[in-house]
Amino acid sequence: MKTVIFRTIAPSLAAIMLVFSVFVLLRGHNEPGGGFIGGLIAASAIAIYGIAAGVDEVRSAIRVRPLNIAAFGVFIAGLSGLLSLSQHVPYLTGLWTFFSVGAGEVAISTPMVFDIGVYLVVLGTVSAVALALEETEDDHA
Repeated sequence: MKTVIFRTIAPSLAAIMLVFSVFVLLRGHNEPGGGFIGGLIAASAIAIYGIAAGVDEVRSAIRVRPLNIAAFGVFIAGLSGLLSLSQHVPYLTGLWTFFSVGAGEVAISTPMVFDIGVYLVVLGTVSAVALALEETEDDHA
């Protein structure tokens, strides 16, 4: 399905989906959403772009192998648990720190860092599978 309309709209649609995936990731602590569903949305954006532009263009656009993204996500998720050990509390216990920004405060937490790791794991793994399937399909076409 490489119509002119699809090839034209796919980059814009992928960009919108990536921004929305970050929104879903960040709002997942207080409302429905989080790293897993955000990562699925982002991987779907990459798959759509891959269908429209081709696997080679996607691989050059993301510049990092998808499985390396997943491995970094596992590292980040594990690191979020180690931060709690440094405070002498059980592994993966939530910790929060607050930063003053203007008139308000921004809370940074280890659950958010863990969610970012999950986001990267899902994004990398599903993107690797989707690109491999698209590559196989292109070989047989």
